[in-house]
Amino acid sequence: MFAVALGDDGARLRPLEPWQAEEFLAHMDRGRDFIGTYVALPDIVTDPASARAYLQTYADKTAADTGRLYGIWLDDTLVGGVMFRLFDAAQGTCEVGCWLERAAIGRGLVTRAVTVLIDWAVDVRGLHRVEWVASSENTPSINVAKRLGMTREGVRRESYLYRGARHDSEIWAVLADEWRAARTAR
Repeated sequence: MFAVALGDDGARLRPLEPWQAEEFLAHMDRGRDFIGTYVALPDIVTDPASARAYLQTYADKTAADTGRLYGIWLDDTLVGGVMFRLFDAAQGTCEVGCWLERAAIGRGLVTRAVTVLIDWAVDVRGLHRVEWVASSENTPSINVAKRLGMTREGVRRESYLYRGARHDSEIWAVLADEWRAARTAR
């Protein structure tokens, strides 16, 4: 299995696969309340069977080339993840997403990990557009989109029903040419 270093702080990005269900569940249990603030993942992953089923969903998406899931490890502990939630090579578009335990915030892990995903999507797969969707209340997620150089394209008002309440979703995106130009400028 491969691992991509996310800097010199011991952070690594690796595929997150069904055989890692117990580790994934332990991670969800540690971060359940914080991760669940804006992301439904902790409500879905509640026991070993549901952890394995969720990871299998992404293994199937990987096999079908419609999505991918990667874990972020810090000092050999799974602390978060990033994903191609949607991946449409024929249309040249994808949506990236993330989650992170509270103990791992403030290190730039998500920004670094999503940069790896966007580089791969644009440079290797030739995708034209990468989207980011976040609750309008999720300031840390919106800040990641800004750090990635994405453009806020709009708000879908009350489009996301989560835990009995309706939330606005912001759509952010970067186009391949914009991504390459920004990377060159860095």
